[in-house]
Amino acid sequence: MRSFASDNNSGVHPRIMDAIIKANDNQALGYGDDPWTASAETKIKEVFGDLASPFIVFNGTGANSVALQAVTRPFNSILCASTAHINVDECGAPARMTGCAFVAIPTLDGKLTPELIRPHLINFGVCHHSQPKAVYISQVSELGTVYTLDEVKAIADLLHEHDMYLHMDGARLANACAYLNCSMKAATVDAGVDILSFGGTKNGMMMGESVVSFRPEISVNLQYFRKQSAQLASKLRYLSAQFISYLENDLWLENAKKANKAALKLASVLNQYPQIHFTQKIESNQLFFTIPPEQLEKLQEKYFFYMWNEKINEARLVTSWDTTDADIDDMAQTLSEIFPA
Repeated sequence: MRSFASDNNSGVHPRIMDAIIKANDNQALGYGDDPWTASAETKIKEVFGDLASPFIVFNGTGANSVALQAVTRPFNSILCASTAHINVDECGAPARMTGCAFVAIPTLDGKLTPELIRPHLINFGVCHHSQPKAVYISQVSELGTVYTLDEVKAIADLLHEHDMYLHMDGARLANACAYLNCSMKAATVDAGVDILSFGGTKNGMMMGESVVSFRPEISVNLQYFRKQSAQLASKLRYLSAQFISYLENDLWLENAKKANKAALKLASVLNQYPQIHFTQKIESNQLFFTIPPEQLEKLQEKYFFYMWNEKINEARLVTSWDTTDADIDDMAQTLSEIFPA
């Protein structure tokens, strides 16, 4: 079934699938003591720099939970946008595993700013209140928008003034870098990010993420948080092998550019209909828009996709590395049939 529901629905890139098959070679030591994991960690360090300490995990929820445990204690609070993945879509896992209070901050575009964060940096040293310690941002945001490098740095600088940490959820980091035309290092550690959930599942990998710490005091206990969180794979080589192919020859960037380009092409199709209104800037591979109820119902008969705000008939479409011109042409034909001439 072809759809624009999510980039989680896309297949595995052939080069990555081939890497998994090649890793299925004889026996190898478990729990990361294998050559594939060593090679993957080296590749990640080459991409993010010498400060990077990678810890490969199963999935995005696990990565976020492990990363946030590493930078907080249960008496701390974690600040995030109200639309943040950790606040809306992870069944409370990061809150449960950190024990921290979550402070959800409303935004118009899914992005936090120093101005939105600053009023919540209060009650330091007061035992009656949770102590602010970390801010979580998504790059790309949950509304498809992208932080500029300066916007990330401004948040990081503010937090560091208060002895706090910046955690970036990079589930779609590749798409952000493709839009910004920058390296992943520039978008993270160079911009002041302290710890990263580095994802590839939405961009051609089968599964697996990596928690990447850029601070020695964070890295020291990450191996224990990973194990306690049930995120250390015994046959880690199959996860690790994917990162080798993903990072070699900039496959990550090639895939992200394809997805972003497909989103712009799909947007040009939707733009032909005055009844469709985009609700967010198109800066990645996600489209948010409103559509009249009658046409929405007909579109749902043909495609599966997620509603973002049912009260206003706001829907989300997502392209991926394997979205084809035929997929978009099919959507164009469908729209031409459901909208009156």
